[in-house]
Amino acid sequence: MKVWISRYRNHWISPYVILKAVCFWERDEDRIYNLKDDPNNPYTRWVDFLNPICTAWMKLLDFVHPRWTYVRLDEWDTWSFDHTLADIILPGLKQLKATKHGAPFTEDDDVPEYLRSYMAQPKENEWDTDSLHFMRWDWILAEMIWAFEQKVNDEADSQFFDHSECPTDPHARLDDLTNGASKVKYDKDGHQAWQERKANGFRLFGKYYENLWD
Repeated sequence: MKVWISRYRNHWISPYVILKAVCFWERDEDRIYNLKDDPNNPYTRWVDFLNPICTAWMKLLDFVHPRWTYVRLDEWDTWSFDHTLADIILPGLKQLKATKHGAPFTEDDDVPEYLRSYMAQPKENEWDTDSLHFMRWDWILAEMIWAFEQKVNDEADSQFFDHSECPTDPHARLDDLTNGASKVKYDKDGHQAWQERKANGFRLFGKYYENLWD
């Protein structure tokens, strides 16, 4: 697999930025922008003149210098595509958790009871986010990360199998298995709980996929 993704392009130049650079005699550099709603603003005509020019320039640069995305898949990448994607998703989730600047709205059913909205402190205003809003998202991201950590670790489920009492002689071990007398200890309940938590992490990833933004 080969992946190259360039940075996001921003080719927009505001007319106000141009006017602030040209009108150097304006002591207050924000005056031009602050007067935009003033009907007597002497710069309104210039803003109206520059707007289509700025828009055309942006479209030209978007065409000439677009965001570049290239993905090449080899046939072995899809032999176990869930593992291939997990190797990419896991570091992305970790970076998102470390650098995010906001959090989406989440549902109470997806988090433990102590993080649910009705457990939060009273809001000062109805439109405010509650005191547990960001903690809920942190918990959900942590569960996604944990699930993908288990996925990329090929030995993750070995913790539920104890081979300490197995004979060291491979022939003896084969005889035990043949006779139904295997000495491998298996933590079935622990394995099932681990699998259910992992499946829930993947479910949360799918449910909040469109909320994975910084």
